[in-house]
Amino acid sequence: MKHALLVSLAVLASSAAAQSAIKINGYAGQDNTIYPEMINRFVRPQLRGVTVTYQALQGDYNQGLTTLLASGSAGDLFYLPGETLDTYIATGKVLPLTGQVNTSPFVRSLTNAFTRNGRVYAIPKDFNTLTLVYNKDLFDEAKVAYPNNNDTWSSLTTKLTNLKKALGSDYYGICLAPDYARMGAFAIGAGWKQFGANGKTNLLDPAFQAAFNWYTGLTKDKVGIQPSEISQDWSGGCLGTGKVAVAIEGNWITGFLKDNAPNLKYGTALMPKADRTGKRGNFIYTVGWAVNANSKNRANALKVLNILTGPQVQQYVLEQGIAIPSRTALSNNALFKRNTPEAQNAAAVFAGASDGNVAPYTFGPKGPDWAKPINAALAAALSGQQSAANALRKAQQDMATLQSR
Repeated sequence: MKHALLVSLAVLASSAAAQSAIKINGYAGQDNTIYPEMINRFVRPQLRGVTVTYQALQGDYNQGLTTLLASGSAGDLFYLPGETLDTYIATGKVLPLTGQVNTSPFVRSLTNAFTRNGRVYAIPKDFNTLTLVYNKDLFDEAKVAYPNNNDTWSSLTTKLTNLKKALGSDYYGICLAPDYARMGAFAIGAGWKQFGANGKTNLLDPAFQAAFNWYTGLTKDKVGIQPSEISQDWSGGCLGTGKVAVAIEGNWITGFLKDNAPNLKYGTALMPKADRTGKRGNFIYTVGWAVNANSKNRANALKVLNILTGPQVQQYVLEQGIAIPSRTALSNNALFKRNTPEAQNAAAVFAGASDGNVAPYTFGPKGPDWAKPINAALAAALSGQQSAANALRKAQQDMATLQSR
């Protein structure tokens, strides 16, 4: 009898320990250092008796998370990338947070990125948008005005063309990746919608065609070039060479330039406005905190989520230069007003989430395959292998085939 009682107590103690343990799945790399530190600094003092561990998923994060969710071994709390949100919602393993977490303190476009059918599935932990990052020395040498927040597609084209004429064949106006992740933002600015009411994508929509034609048309006379043409693999690398005047990137470029082109004098402008709408377009690149719908520790998982998205942690994230945090109240933070290129870029990225036509960077229910026809068309048109019209027609055919499966 005594032995049975001891066994029962041991089982109860073990169960209680399990209930007080929270596992988080997130990215490897820098996050694998940052988040354990933030858990120690902010979570543990507020949740005594609850053990919180950060488990980084090495390699392809989406593949790793999919495997863990399928096997029932995913964390109680995990990163949910905005671009693959729909595929995870379809599994039924992401807990809707509507009514569980107060979403009002966060930038609306960010929470919208995690909302489907009126339900919020993740709380944005940080984000990025696109800006124009430019080499001041090249514009000064060419005696051309810097890009600014009032530029339109047309006025920016004129500046880039004049710069190219002034500096000659060894220099270029802008670096253009053959990637929906960059070109698509201009289509959004022109008024294009990624999915119609029927859930289908129309790449022959006049707004999409206008953006595609303008973007690929910048390669005329080598005003715009692809990164591969100067042995680079992204437009930040292009800017770092000192041969290209403008790159279209997010806040991640500042750390790269600091390490790889420390003497480059650069500035930042918001994305140019589409001539047809007068609106600038932008993408929200964001990762949210989501709760495992099958978590046995849901209450504590929600407490951890609220701490990690709370004002203290977000201020810390901003001060450390880790990322652009997601709370609206941070828009007037003194750190955004510093007279440094890094701070000015961060302020522009923050402003980009609420200026003009802003859409989440997402692939929809077909996943990353959705972007392949667009990227192939961009590569064909930017390289001159196909006309823009022919490349778009082929892309629309391939998109229709993909979406009919």
